[in-house]
Amino acid sequence: MKTFTAIDFETATGSRNSACSVGIITVEDGQITNEYHTLIQPPHNEYNWHNTQVHGITSHNTLKAPTFAQVYAEIKNLLQNRLVVAHNESFDRSVLTKTMALYGLNYSELNLNDKWECTYKIHGKKLNVCAEKFGIELKHHDALSDARACALLYLKKDLSAV
Repeated sequence: MKTFTAIDFETATGSRNSACSVGIITVEDGQITNEYHTLIQPPHNEYNWHNTQVHGITSHNTLKAPTFAQVYAEIKNLLQNRLVVAHNESFDRSVLTKTMALYGLNYSELNLNDKWECTYKIHGKKLNVCAEKFGIELKHHDALSDARACALLYLKKDLSAV
């Protein structure tokens, strides 16, 4: 399938409802047609040092960022009724569902499959390893860069055995 949406979240803590960044890539007929990224202020703007060490986002970066509830309309517009792809789909799907639940938002209104497409399951390696294998530029743990790499990997899914 050449029409889909790729998504990647970064979280502020070990809690799946602590989204602090999201990247969303829209692909139509095999071409990237839209890129969306925003920082998100997590609950109480609290961060775990380990998460910050991974992605570099701090409470200072999200002090004036919108909450998930404030960006949800745009996210809904980009995801609703789409085939969704993520590199670790169970993680990213869980972040979306748990963050939506925190804000009292109804996940079922997105009309998404129970499980998304997963480029980790397709290619069998970490995102940075897959990106290197296929010559995809990647700034790892940057939500937009990760989502873009995921989209490009999904377009190469037939090459996974190579």
